[in-house]
Amino acid sequence: MFIALLVWSFAVYLKIGFSPITPQLAAKYEEQVWEAQLSLAAFRLGSLGNICLALLFFPVARGSSVLPLVGLTSEASIKYHIWLGHITMVLFTAHGLLYIIYWIAMNQLSETLKWDKIWISNVAGELSLLFGLGMWVTSFARIRRQMFELFFYTHNLYTLFLIFFVLHIGISYSFIMMPGLYLFLIDRYLRFLQSRQKVCVLSSLLLPCETLELNFSKNTGLEYSPTSIIFINVPSISKLQWHPFTITSNSNLEPETLSVVIGRGGSWSQKLYQMLSTPSSVERLEVAVEGPYGPASTHFLRHDSLVMVSGGLGITPFFSIIRELIFQSTTLGTKTPQILLICAFRNSADLTMLDFILPGYGTLIDSCPVKLQIEAYVTREKHPPMSTADKDLIRKISFKPNVLDMPISAILGPNSWLWLGVIISCSFVLFIVMLGIITRFYIYPIDHNTNMIYPLSSRAVIGMLLICGSITLTASAVVVMNKKQNANKARQNTQFIDAPSPGFHSTDRELESFPKQSFIQATNVHYGSRPDLEMILSKCEGSSIGVLVCGPRKMRHDVATICSSGLVDNLHFETISFSW
Repeated sequence: MFIALLVWSFAVYLKIGFSPITPQLAAKYEEQVWEAQLSLAAFRLGSLGNICLALLFFPVARGSSVLPLVGLTSEASIKYHIWLGHITMVLFTAHGLLYIIYWIAMNQLSETLKWDKIWISNVAGELSLLFGLGMWVTSFARIRRQMFELFFYTHNLYTLFLIFFVLHIGISYSFIMMPGLYLFLIDRYLRFLQSRQKVCVLSSLLLPCETLELNFSKNTGLEYSPTSIIFINVPSISKLQWHPFTITSNSNLEPETLSVVIGRGGSWSQKLYQMLSTPSSVERLEVAVEGPYGPASTHFLRHDSLVMVSGGLGITPFFSIIRELIFQSTTLGTKTPQILLICAFRNSADLTMLDFILPGYGTLIDSCPVKLQIEAYVTREKHPPMSTADKDLIRKISFKPNVLDMPISAILGPNSWLWLGVIISCSFVLFIVMLGIITRFYIYPIDHNTNMIYPLSSRAVIGMLLICGSITLTASAVVVMNKKQNANKARQNTQFIDAPSPGFHSTDRELESFPKQSFIQATNVHYGSRPDLEMILSKCEGSSIGVLVCGPRKMRHDVATICSSGLVDNLHFETISFSW
């Protein structure tokens, strides 16, 4: 429908724009009719690109996004950002190429080097397009997944892309993308402020399958929904790379800690595992975070049964769901759906990830109020391996935190939406007032009392500085206020870190090993086969069965096909995907 909107808009632009172009009018500007039409078409392609930019930044504004108001999250909507980015660059590339063809036809190729001080700057547009092409080329799926670091670093060119784009068309015409860009800039600055504070890492669990769990100290007032994610930066590995991970803990069941599971994937996660598994690794792990981000609400309780299908690390979002259901059942007395967890792993060593479902509660599994059945499939091994001491052990590493390390907390406190509204409204009012004052008492006199016209690029620079300055002042003031209000709570949370406690010593880095929990023994393990999802789903009973899938694209597609085939009428499909 959006592409249809663009096609319709372009057709209307051309119909209205071509009608007054006559041979006489074209001759007046020393053009032929087709040259005038080519120039108009190039201009209107740029206008269509602006329409795409109006929506491009909404999916990537994590903390300040309006997506939760319509039941979406930034992570689930990233595909729209990808689609819009591709369409935007196609339109802008066509816009630039048609203008180059037009200048060649008119013998005006020198226009490509023109930076008009008063009106449109062609050089600024070409630089913006160049930076955009750099981002675009490295954002295709194959390059993004195989060379993520290249994609990550080149995508930071968006700053230069936007600056030269505004210099090219002027601040006034840029206002079409103001709502999404304004929310993105607020979110980006708030993330910057949060990332400046190093957080307290309490411990890490290392599994033999080269997967690890990081346990952080958390402010008790920080609440998040199941399937939420958090972005993590480890400066000792890379100061610029931020990676998203699913939060496996539950803010109600574990009010003082937050946990994430990091599996073997790219070079970043492998370096982290190697660093922690080395006996001579550092006593303190320096980490910065952004988030958490997640859905505003979940609807798992509306079903009689839940079927969770996962592949590899796709099991991690289900940990938080299971813990939330346990909290609902034990604390609130809510009737919870019975759970069938179908998980596929490559090797038997990956089965140890099941211990993350309820770490520390292994003795309570039999009395757990939630009915949980686990069917695990090991696809690359036909028989159970011979157990060894190394494979049967999970190693725990406790860290010595710095006194400046703080528990993870929301950057805007518990009333984040209220404070976000204050930042958006106050900063925008400040921007409008300052823009009005400068326009009335500085720009207007130059335009009307002299023979000069105030340069378009200078207006753009003033506008960009005012936007950034208004956001910086307002957001900084709100963050400082929240920090003062939460200072006492933060001190209380850090006091227990300094005091010795079982399993943790503030003076020594502890390395422990303990046997796997009873979850593996309570699991039906199938070797050398893949789950027959069609047969399993057809045998599920219940008036309403929620089918949650997180794993490879083919697995998600297969389950969606089964649920939509009409084989069983009571299946309700939902995918959980964080792949970029």
